[in-house]
Amino acid sequence: MLIGIDPGPRESAFVVWDGARVVRACDMANAELAEYLDSASSPVACEWIESFGMAVGREVFETVFAIGTFSQHARLRLVPRRDVKMHLCQSVRAKDGNIRQALIDRFGEVGTKKHPGPLFGISQHRWAALAVAVTAHDLPATDHEATFHAPVAESAA
Repeated sequence: MLIGIDPGPRESAFVVWDGARVVRACDMANAELAEYLDSASSPVACEWIESFGMAVGREVFETVFAIGTFSQHARLRLVPRRDVKMHLCQSVRAKDGNIRQALIDRFGEVGTKKHPGPLFGISQHRWAALAVAVTAHDLPATDHEATFHAPVAESAA
């Protein structure tokens, strides 16, 4: 099992991926997700924000803050978006729709409630969370990925 996160400034999408199908997928307020990560035993991969030299707004900084908050609750493997694009689409120019289609081509249709497919429950930002989880599942960590470690509890002396 692996948890993939598409972080946002106030709410983040996350999926629990077992290597073949989505076990859980939802959007959650960042504070709630941080609490969820406290009890999660699965590895966690989170999309990482990269700088491309352009000015950014407040939401980007709030998203980076959210990632930092998550790092206080779990060990995060931070996967840059370009790694996701290259792994799934073999192009850094890939858009969200290309990534979605690559995941459907690989794993099958989402399906319906009556006949769920392996990607059932995936929509909107959950596609990005799934893409991060699949990339982290398939590839070893690279040198340009950052990894944040949750703080280790101090032992009583």
